[in-house]
Amino acid sequence: MSEFKYRPLKELTEQQTRYAPPARRQEQVARAEKLLAEIDPAKSYPYQYVCFRVTDYRSDAHPDLLIPGDALRHDLGLFIRRVERSLPAVPLDQTVEPMLTLEEVSRQFNVSTKTISRWRLRGLAARRVKVNGRSQLGFPRSVIEKFVAEHRELVEKGARFSHLSDAEKDEILRLARELRDCGGTLTDVSKRIAGRLGRSPEAIRYTIKNFDRAHPDTALFPAVAGPLSDAAKEQVYTAKQQMDRTKDNKHAKPIGDNLTDLATRLGRTRSSMYRVINEVRARALIQQPIDYIYNPDFDDPALAEAMLAEMPGQAEFDAKRQGKQAPRDVPPQMAHLYEWPLLNKEQEQHLFRKMNFLKHRLHKLKQGIDPARARVSELRQVEELQGGIKAVRDVLISCNQRLVYAQAKQRLGPGESIDDLVSDGNLSLMRAVEKFDYGRGNKFSTYATWAIMKNFARSIPDEKTHKQRYMTGHDELFDAKADARTDEQEVLAAADAARARVNRLLDHLDARTREVIRMRTGLDGSEEMTLEQIGQHFGITKERVRQINVRGMKQLREWAAKENVDAP
Repeated sequence: MSEFKYRPLKELTEQQTRYAPPARRQEQVARAEKLLAEIDPAKSYPYQYVCFRVTDYRSDAHPDLLIPGDALRHDLGLFIRRVERSLPAVPLDQTVEPMLTLEEVSRQFNVSTKTISRWRLRGLAARRVKVNGRSQLGFPRSVIEKFVAEHRELVEKGARFSHLSDAEKDEILRLARELRDCGGTLTDVSKRIAGRLGRSPEAIRYTIKNFDRAHPDTALFPAVAGPLSDAAKEQVYTAKQQMDRTKDNKHAKPIGDNLTDLATRLGRTRSSMYRVINEVRARALIQQPIDYIYNPDFDDPALAEAMLAEMPGQAEFDAKRQGKQAPRDVPPQMAHLYEWPLLNKEQEQHLFRKMNFLKHRLHKLKQGIDPARARVSELRQVEELQGGIKAVRDVLISCNQRLVYAQAKQRLGPGESIDDLVSDGNLSLMRAVEKFDYGRGNKFSTYATWAIMKNFARSIPDEKTHKQRYMTGHDELFDAKADARTDEQEVLAAADAARARVNRLLDHLDARTREVIRMRTGLDGSEEMTLEQIGQHFGITKERVRQINVRGMKQLREWAAKENVDAP
């Protein structure tokens, strides 16, 4: 019962869950439940009649559509469930009339919860309530009494079908105890016993849970009170990530075992683990900030196709990429900058519009996602949009990196490394791509060049001031060199004093920054490491390592000035 048989009813459901206020949706659920109880499977019903009965609105859409009764029952059931799930749960103690939970109804009529689900298709109305912080189905007592009065034979039949003899119950509990001791969860145990005894899994599960409620001290599967804590949810998500990282390792434990073990340890089902994973994943995706330049065109559906289309001249652009070569006077380490052709103004406008439009869509999508009820399809949409944004942004950055190199080359002074200038300028380029407003009609290269020049005008004098103060940069600050004119004891004493001063300065830094500087400068006698090697050690990019190192060195220089520490 996972897919609609008729698309108009699916569209109607989506419209109501997205746009109708909660009170209106609650009313529509009640109207749909009333209609569901009246449907004759042997008849056909006009779509417009169904729409009016559910929404109290006479639609002009699909005037010739007739829906067979059995298909209408199926789709109305889906409508009720999905609209009902979109409603905020009301605390059980705040409901207008007395309510029974799903478990209480199951226990009262001695039927499985699956049987109650079938009764809902016959008109047993339910509401979403909150019990102990968890959302679940609640049934108004008056609705139950009315349903029993109208379907007495159906209720009695369900009770007879679910009845188990005492001997059968004892056998179920014996098997459940054995399978539990072998590591099985309640769901797994119920399915295996059901297959062996020819009963439904719900009947087996109900029998076990009935026993656990009556004998809490010897319960087979003790109930876990309340929802999982945030720490436990993070533990589940981390376990899933570790499984994903090791799935290609033939010596690793098979996928699913770790998650099943964790579910057993927490007293939960394996399916609930995946719901937790989706929730944590959704929260992480939603919390990521979205900074973009809004344009009124984004709200015009007629323009969406053009904004998402290929860049103008895409084929010619791709052909240029394949045959692109760097000029001979370009250093080998900079040759990759010339693999990307320059963009014309029309191409730039299209790419910036596309990137910001994708961000706009992502922003709208995130606003409509409830992490606790996030669907896999919604999370996949978020990740697809993020991937599309990154792809467009990468093209814009790659096609403009020569601007950085050109500006760095003009400002390269004696003894300076162009790699450091290019790395610093790339940060300005990335920020410029995020902040550029294409709607003003300016060319991006002008805006980016200004941003890079402004950054160099600030960073290069700071670097020169630092070098004038410490002569040769951080090497003078951290290296204790031997003096041939002194004896060995003086050298060792000077080195010890220098290390003490350095370690005192390093204590001002946080642990990660301190460790990055130690690795980068080769302190404590270790070999100096490259930015890439340090990045692999911490699991971050080499550009991030460079930023941490620059920030840490700046902090050390400030503390050295405050404490009047001279270079050794």
